[in-house]
Amino acid sequence: MGRQADEDPLSLAIQPPPNETPEQRDSRLQAEALARRISNDIDEELKAEKAALKKKPPVKVLLLGQSESGKSTTLKNFQMNYAKNTWAEELASWRTVVQLNLLRNVHTILDLVSSEMDGTPDSSADSEDETPTPSIDDRQPPLRFTEKHGVLKLRLLPLRSVQKDLEDRLGASSVEENSGYLAGNGMNTPKSKPKSQEVFVRSSGWKTTLRAANGRRSSDARHEAGSVRRTTEVDARRATEVIASCGDDIKTLWEDETVQEMLKRRRVRLDDTPGFFLADIDRIARRDYVPSDNDVMRARLRTLGVQEHKIHFQEGPAAGMDWIIYDVGGSRTQRPAWFPYFDDCDAIIFLAPVNCFDEKLAEDRRVNRLEDSYALWKMICSSKLLAKTQIILFLNKCDLLEKKLRSGVKVNKFVPSLGDRKNDAHTVTQYFAQHFKEIFKHCSPEPRSFRVHLTSVVDPKATSLTLQWKRTS
Repeated sequence: MGRQADEDPLSLAIQPPPNETPEQRDSRLQAEALARRISNDIDEELKAEKAALKKKPPVKVLLLGQSESGKSTTLKNFQMNYAKNTWAEELASWRTVVQLNLLRNVHTILDLVSSEMDGTPDSSADSEDETPTPSIDDRQPPLRFTEKHGVLKLRLLPLRSVQKDLEDRLGASSVEENSGYLAGNGMNTPKSKPKSQEVFVRSSGWKTTLRAANGRRSSDARHEAGSVRRTTEVDARRATEVIASCGDDIKTLWEDETVQEMLKRRRVRLDDTPGFFLADIDRIARRDYVPSDNDVMRARLRTLGVQEHKIHFQEGPAAGMDWIIYDVGGSRTQRPAWFPYFDDCDAIIFLAPVNCFDEKLAEDRRVNRLEDSYALWKMICSSKLLAKTQIILFLNKCDLLEKKLRSGVKVNKFVPSLGDRKNDAHTVTQYFAQHFKEIFKHCSPEPRSFRVHLTSVVDPKATSLTLQWKRTS
């Protein structure tokens, strides 16, 4: 019999065959199910490939500027504001860094006290300085150190070994003397003054070492990781216990009138240096201490080379996007490592500390830090490789600038071109900003705009507003 005119050929094709046995039916259904799974898998693969083609490549951002300009702190702000899950996971790891910063503060003071009590001569300056600058005014009466100070030195002696343990746990690759930024008002640091020892690490792997390992591991790897973790936990408890037991003595040392007078005469402003935590000793020297967000922002750990940090933005104007932020070493010897990253970066955040107009580079005491920032900025602006790159300028450490000006420092003494303008933070920052703008205008390979922000990146709330800029095409 012929087929009815209104019958659907497709329906006829997919109908089960006549006289189908139960075994044949089961076999047919299994084959159809397998075909559907294969078809669905192919559809999913096609969707994934289409999504991958649509997905934007990661935004590459370079953080540039001289050493101690605030690059790493800016990176922390990005992480805290836009990668909150990762930030929360790593928060406890920073306790070791904060403790190390605290002990470096303590030992800077103890070394100075030892120098005074031993009667070390103190009238010479660095060999590269043009004129000697004594750290103590000879017209002042001698400092009166007593037996109490000797007892404090003995009671705080265990902190030496704790500092060494903390450096080992962080995987410190080297320790470099940095004498550049303790002395203020443009004064140079005398030879006899004990110099601050700064710890360097070559990567962010110390965070992995200090936090518990997660994920699947082989039995040998789990055993090894467990052994390392137990050792790390024991060392951490010991460091915390020793610091807590010395807390009262540390506070007594810092608040001692003779010690404060010594720091004043030597022009040592510890509270203006990165990683200063002596004022928080009551909170930090506790057995249950956990760093706050603000502690992490202020913590200081210098890095060598160029470090790559991948951030998946979980919220904010860039939500859903992936960024790769490169944090670079800012000392002169590390700057040649910047250039390979110029050819494909999307944006540069350049940090220039505005409080350093009266300071010299640690690596070259003949060079003013503000002049060095100008020279670096000129190099970045004039680079043809960066002609299409968006540039953002952070005039950073405005809080320290204001504090320095309130102390009576006159900017025109170090920047004569300021002339008779007002010696206040607003006038000075606007003057510096105009000079950076002029350099940009005259040196840029082609006309373009750039952003300028007055920042204090150690202030998370203020910086979170600054970071809400949107990337332009």
